[in-house]
Amino acid sequence: MAGNEWALHLEGLRKSFGDVQAVDGLDLVAGRGECLGLLGPNGAGKTTTIEICEGLTTPDQGQVKLLGLEWKRNAAELRQRIGIQLQETQFTDKLTVEETIRLFRSFYRRGLTVDALVTLVELEEKRKARVGGLSGGQKQRLAMALALAGDPELVFLDEPTTGLDPQARRHLWELVEELKRTGRTIILTTHYMEEAERLCDRVAIMDRGRKIAEGTPKELIALAGGEEIVELGILRVADAERLAGKLKALDGVREHTASEGLHRMAVSELHRTTPGIFAVLEEEGAHLSEFRTHSATLEDVFVKLTGRNLRDA
Repeated sequence: MAGNEWALHLEGLRKSFGDVQAVDGLDLVAGRGECLGLLGPNGAGKTTTIEICEGLTTPDQGQVKLLGLEWKRNAAELRQRIGIQLQETQFTDKLTVEETIRLFRSFYRRGLTVDALVTLVELEEKRKARVGGLSGGQKQRLAMALALAGDPELVFLDEPTTGLDPQARRHLWELVEELKRTGRTIILTTHYMEEAERLCDRVAIMDRGRKIAEGTPKELIALAGGEEIVELGILRVADAERLAGKLKALDGVREHTASEGLHRMAVSELHRTTPGIFAVLEEEGAHLSEFRTHSATLEDVFVKLTGRNLRDA
């Protein structure tokens, strides 16, 4: 694909703040009409990357192209063609929902009508309500309406569901899915695995300013080494090294790691491997404190690549 056919094209991107290297040589592309997710823990460099793309932060090095354009040459045009939802949006509390949307719509030469925006984000009942009285989820939907006011081709959503309750989060997911159906390109940052797996066509996993993996959610989950993940908490055992060796050798165990009494295994056929696990535990006289299984997720990919849990990184 030619460079001007990418909706987003980052090459060699670097940005530091003092001694902190926030973005470290990042290369990233997104095709038109694609939903690209940036997944990683707090401090991974996701927000700094997005702010550089949005023209809010200047990179130390690297090339940034949006829709084939650059901020230093095409800033006015880019502001008309992209939409931005920040992690936190500061509203004027005394304005109503309708007044706020009407104000932002006035910034664009073309775009969606106020009526269309209110309907799209399902705030009809709150149209005349003051913004200060909205719930967190309603404010996020309002922020989405403002991001879409100019009918953008490229939309940046920076952790749009952080801090929301499960119902409000799923409401935002449905709205993002509607945006996908309209053919817009979406760049979504998140640290929720389920969010990335549900919404994104491709995911780039970031850690400490670098891209450590990239692919479709299905391709990345395959990196976890198996279809199911088994986690065992061992309180005590006579020979921890021998226990680890026996677990690793079990039929169906593709990968095994152990740290501070927690054994984590990627297995291909859970129903065949589980009896063997308990047989080994009995042979070794191991005292079990917990036993958990789940389907492999992007969290497991991050653990495999970094040795750390995404939520604790």
